[in-house]
Amino acid sequence: MISAINSEIIPENWYNVIPDLPEPLPPPKDSKAEFSSINLLNKILPKEVLRQEFTFKRYEKIPDEVIEQYEQIGRPTPLIRAKNLEKYLDYGGKIFYKFEGATATGSHKINTAIAQAYYAKNEGVNGVTTETGAGQWGSATALAASLYKLPAQIFMVKVSFIQKPLRKIVMNLYNGNVVPSPSNLTEYGRKILSENPDHPGTLGIGISEAVEYALDHDYRYMVASVMNSALTHQSVIGLETKKQLELIGEHADVLIGCVGGGSNFGGFTFPFIPDHPDTEIIATTADEVPKFSKGDYKYDLMDSAGVLPEVRMYSLGADFVPPTIYAGGLRYHGASPSLSLLINKGRIKSDEVNQEEVKNAIRTFANTQGIIAAPESGHAIATMLNYVKAHKNEKKTIVVNVSGHGLLDLSIFQ
Repeated sequence: MISAINSEIIPENWYNVIPDLPEPLPPPKDSKAEFSSINLLNKILPKEVLRQEFTFKRYEKIPDEVIEQYEQIGRPTPLIRAKNLEKYLDYGGKIFYKFEGATATGSHKINTAIAQAYYAKNEGVNGVTTETGAGQWGSATALAASLYKLPAQIFMVKVSFIQKPLRKIVMNLYNGNVVPSPSNLTEYGRKILSENPDHPGTLGIGISEAVEYALDHDYRYMVASVMNSALTHQSVIGLETKKQLELIGEHADVLIGCVGGGSNFGGFTFPFIPDHPDTEIIATTADEVPKFSKGDYKYDLMDSAGVLPEVRMYSLGADFVPPTIYAGGLRYHGASPSLSLLINKGRIKSDEVNQEEVKNAIRTFANTQGIIAAPESGHAIATMLNYVKAHKNEKKTIVVNVSGHGLLDLSIFQ
């Protein structure tokens, strides 16, 4: 039973940005001649997730069971005015943050994990599998699978597997099985290891392993980001934010979020696209992974092995091996097609900040608001701080998405 307060804020429908894009989204295309990677999606994604991936419907009904689980894991998440930070910055405007770290797994990832696990369970499959970078998505997948009594096999990028041991414990507590990627569980992983036993891993490799594992074990692949269905499920963030702002009589002049593949950012900002044309929207990422400034807007592979279809996106190339920065969720070589199109058309601006700026931003936010943000979210906070400094005399209302807490990422400060 959903409480009266939550029912005012948790939406009944997810929002799909596709009908409101400035031009039609370029469709995916097969990546290899010897088989159809598009048809392969029928074998690895839950059928309902695949339908939602290609729909032109503006809204999708959220199943009642999913809404009930949203409430159980902490939705709606709080929208908080950062008055201490405003005072510290001597800012004449207003700063709000949407705190997705308040969910059970500590990040936004659980929003789509619950939906996908629910649909997979309804199909009666053997289990679910996915990749994870920093571990937030792996944690969300493990919990969502556990809620629906499904086994979960998770391939964690090796460098993060080493850097973030506590994330492995969380996934294990949620009954998930996690291995470093590249691994010996798949043919593709064994191939990579034979060429370089010390390969640090990439999200592209992890995706390839998870897809192969899904095909071999009648599992379903859980989509962390990039694909539009995941961004649609994440729209619960932005829809809640709009309602919360409306209830207190506020209007967002600026929206800022971080981008790995695009799920938290798209979920947070896309619901504002159709009816907030004057709201400035800024996507920020790591300058160590400069997909927007140095990547190409082109058709490229989503995974290293080329099992999944090619999509048109900003990309540094599927074979890009990023530096071992602590923001593991921002190491992905590309960005979602819908976000890429909106950046290409100028509706969304982009920014890139380095790890030192991020550490300083996390420290500032912690010492004013008390929240220790995830390294990924620290990029959004850093961009917000830079924006305030550049617009000190403008009384704008800025809303930033703090997409997760960093309590399991404190090694960044060692």
